[in-house]
Amino acid sequence: MKRVFTSLMAGGMALALSCGLATAQESPLSVMWGEWEGAANGVGPDRQPFTLTQTERVGPMLDGEITVVEGRGYDDDGTVSFNAFGIISLNSQTGDYEMRSYMDGRSGTYPFRLTDDGYVWEIPAGPEAIVRYTAVIDETSWVEVGQYIAEGNPPIEVFRMELTRRGDTDWPSAGYLLPSAGE
Repeated sequence: MKRVFTSLMAGGMALALSCGLATAQESPLSVMWGEWEGAANGVGPDRQPFTLTQTERVGPMLDGEITVVEGRGYDDDGTVSFNAFGIISLNSQTGDYEMRSYMDGRSGTYPFRLTDDGYVWEIPAGPEAIVRYTAVIDETSWVEVGQYIAEGNPPIEVFRMELTRRGDTDWPSAGYLLPSAGE
């Protein structure tokens, strides 16, 4: 059984290498990697406006094959009022990126399209409606706008964050578990 598993793993690794998976330095998502902070505002599900301090920490895993994102929004008193986690990966079957998103007990996988200066991703928001998030990002700034778009109506801005890069991060790769020394 161990030999079969080892053969399958070796075959899978050879297949991954032959498919030309990008290394961390080649990832088109690497501009996102780091620690970010700034203002966010919008309209919540209760239709009440909100303003908060938004932080994002973003980093690679699996040698850049996936990018993980944690967003946290803080009220003025330091209370965490928003917390979301996402995994961005390339679908090897379609060649398209996708975002797996988790927030408030909900999750979903959504198309994630790279643009010349950022990205766009969309989530369903009811019958014939979506929320489209459009981001413009470079080495120092990240601006993302969410628009509620219902068929036959003009878009309504429901979210905006304007972040500044605080610096690099070794998250989530730091602190990985090493094997014990021959116990």
